[in-house]
Amino acid sequence: MSELTVAARYAKSIIDLSQEQKSLEDVNNDMIFFLKTLKANPQLIAVLSNPIISHAKKLNILTALFEGKVNKISIAFYKLMINKGRGEVLYTTAHEFINQYDTLKHITQATVVSATPLSAANQAKILAEIKASVGGEVVLETKVDPELIGGFVLTVGDRQIDTSIANNLKKLKKNFAQGIV
Repeated sequence: MSELTVAARYAKSIIDLSQEQKSLEDVNNDMIFFLKTLKANPQLIAVLSNPIISHAKKLNILTALFEGKVNKISIAFYKLMINKGRGEVLYTTAHEFINQYDTLKHITQATVVSATPLSAANQAKILAEIKASVGGEVVLETKVDPELIGGFVLTVGDRQIDTSIANNLKKLKKNFAQGIV
């Protein structure tokens, strides 16, 4: 079974349990905190994924890092995953939990990368267009990449719109190389 399939099943289980215990929001915040911690400390991902490191050491590390800071369901979930030898899937499971939570709550994640920072008016316009297109709540993340030269790249789910000058120049160069222009 693929890692993503396993992660999706565990994520679904933790969502069901946290809904039953009426702590879905807390567990979602815990998973976001967990992912941020892992992204900030890639060596922690390596430790959790390493089969040579004992379960007891992994449990001690997770307990020291998260106990008292996260919901009891979350800490029990981390411990269960380690005890079942699934430490390598913890990161993917947390990611999948957030994806399933967003689907459940009708939240769409969108990212816009532009050559210069977007004005508040432009952000609001893009946000309104996305909301009109997908419905529900939209969380818009903005990034700046000067290499785009101008324009923007908008990613919503698995769809991407690239209106950047850098992309247009790349297409033009490809067309010249193929003798199309």
